[in-house]
Amino acid sequence: MSNHLQEALETLKGTGVRITPQRHAILEYLINSMTHPTADDIYKALEGKFPNMSVATVYNNLRVFREVGIVKELTYGDASSRFDYVTTEHYHVICESCGKIVDFHYPGLDEVEKLAAHITDFDISHHRMGIYGTCPDCTAKKAH
Repeated sequence: MSNHLQEALETLKGTGVRITPQRHAILEYLINSMTHPTADDIYKALEGKFPNMSVATVYNNLRVFREVGIVKELTYGDASSRFDYVTTEHYHVICESCGKIVDFHYPGLDEVEKLAAHITDFDISHHRMGIYGTCPDCTAKKAH
C-alpha cells in the first residue's frame, strides 16, 4: 500500500469515517490516477469490481473526502467536476480541446496572496490558477 493511501486512510479514520471496501477502492483509484478523473470515470473503472456500487456512492464518497480535505474538486467550466488527490501545492494545465488536466508543480504564489491582502484588505484564504493550451495529442491530431 502506498504511503499516500496509508496517510489518507489514517486521516479518514482520525475523523471517524468508516473505511468500506468501496471507499478504499475509490480512494486508491484517485491516488493512483494521474488523469484527474470525474466521478463517472471512477465509477466506470470500479463497476466491475463492485457491481452493486452506484454513481451516487462515488459522489457521496468524493464529498466525504473533500470535506475531510484529502481530495480537491476541480471545476473549470465544463460539464462535470474532476477530482484530484491532495498532495503538494500544484497548479493545473488544461487542454482546451479534450479537457485533459496535467499537474504543474511550481512553488505556491504566496507573495501574490500577501499583495492581494495588502491592497484590498481581504482576508485571503487561497488562490487558484489554471494554465490553458492544447495538449500534444490534440496538437498532433490538428496537424493531420
